[in-house]
Order: sequence, then C-alpha cells, then structure tokens
Amino acid sequence: MSLNRSRIRTTVGTAVACASAAAAGVLAPAPASAASVALPPVHAGFDYQIGGAYTPPSGVGVVSRDHSASPAPGLYNICYVNAFQTQRIGDPGGPDDWDRDLLLKDGNGEVVIDPDWDEAILDITTDAKRQSIAHKIEAQIDECAAKGFNALELDNFDTYTRDVVKGAITDSHAQTYMRILSSYGHGKGLAVGQKNTVELAPNHAANGLDFAIAEECGDPEWNECSQYLSAFGDHAIFIEYTAAGMANACRYGDRVSVVQRDRDVVPEGHGGYLRKTC
Repeated sequence: MSLNRSRIRTTVGTAVACASAAAAGVLAPAPASAASVALPPVHAGFDYQIGGAYTPPSGVGVVSRDHSASPAPGLYNICYVNAFQTQRIGDPGGPDDWDRDLLLKDGNGEVVIDPDWDEAILDITTDAKRQSIAHKIEAQIDECAAKGFNALELDNFDTYTRDVVKGAITDSHAQTYMRILSSYGHGKGLAVGQKNTVELAPNHAANGLDFAIAEECGDPEWNECSQYLSAFGDHAIFIEYTAAGMANACRYGDRVSVVQRDRDVVPEGHGGYLRKTC
C-alpha cells in the first residue's frame, strides 16, 4: 500500500507539462457521464487515511482510504488507487506482479523506476497497453465499488512529468488513459477525483474528473490552490504537510476542505502522527 504521494517536482518537468497541456486543450468528452454520481460534500471535515485506517476524528465527514481498506461507516468515502505506477518493489502489486510488457522501459530495455517511491512506471503509450493496464486497475475499482466507497482517488496522473520518464509518456497518453478509468468509475457509480496535476485541471471535464484532491498546493514554491478553484470551484480537497503550506491553503479554508497530515500519513496512535485543520 502506498503512503503519501506528494512529489518532488522540477521546473523543467512542470514547464513541459504546461506547454503540452495547452496543446491538448481540446479533448473528446469522457464516454460516461458523471451526472448520477454524488460528489464529496463541499467544505466538509476531511481526513487523509491512505497510510492506514483509524476511527475518524470528530467533525470529519469525508475520508480517503486505500482500496484495500474498508469505508468509514456513515461518511463519504474516497477510494485510493495507484493507477499510473505499480506499488513499491517487493510489495504486493509491485513490478513482479505485472506483465513486464506493461512496464515502461528505458533505452537499455530496463524497467523505469520512480526513485522517490521505488515504483515501476506503467507503460500507457499505446492503446493496447492502456487497455490491458486499465483492465487490471479496473479490478481495484470494482473492489472500491463493492465495498461501498463513494469516489475514486486515481493517483499519479502526473507521472508523465517525472524526470525519469523524459517525455516517453505524454500528457496526451495520460489523459487518454484517465478517460478510460473515469468512464469505468462513473459506470460503477463512483465520482472521480483529479489527484494533483494542476496543469491539466482546465481539461478536467473532458477527462471525466469531478473534483480535485491536491497535495501541497499551498506550498510557497508553487501556490497552486487558486488554480484548482478556478477549474473545480469549491469542489476541492487540499492536503498539506508543512506549516507554511497549511497557512496558505487555509486562505481558502472557508470554501474547501483543508487538512495538514504527517508525510507518512500514519494512523492515529502511531509515532509521527499529525493532523491539523484550519
């Protein structure tokens, strides 16, 4: 199970992402409508529990948990799925559990690994591979729906910006693949959140993405929170890991859900646990 998905970004990667997003501004609509799905309640108390489930604190109305966990009774539950990368090397769902042909390779034929997380990059560069990868991820979406989750958090939409990818995967590949998953999720009655990837926020409707889940948008280096609001209105959830980021994100705390967690998002009662609200 993956923990905090916050990324170490680079200026070059972000610039490339912005340019390619502009070029891909017109996309075909997502095949399945989101009209019948219920979005997370706006400005609700939120808790980020992808590192392990525990009893939600008082006042929490929305929780995000890993697909392997169960929903929190009586709350709006978001199901976390690592959709663009494998799990960590050696963990269940890691590279060894995938067909090697579905993993991105470098020029020497070696599997490309995200060094920050020890996860292999899924190769979504062809329609055939996207369909095969989606079929495996859809099994996790089925699990989310069967357990009674309300929405999906499909992580690593921004994999195409990683330095290790170096343009092998483009924003067009990522958006085409995302539309497959969002359509499937909507068909299961699940709302679908856009995780990070502010560069593609203007395309969220075409990509079938209903609300935003943004990590560190308040970080003073990025200051991205307002961009999410421009695209999604108040249908956004902000997660911060530093006091400075939290202070900036809380400027919007009267409109959207904002929480500060420890970077390992450990369960309450474990060493290092931190949870603050505005």
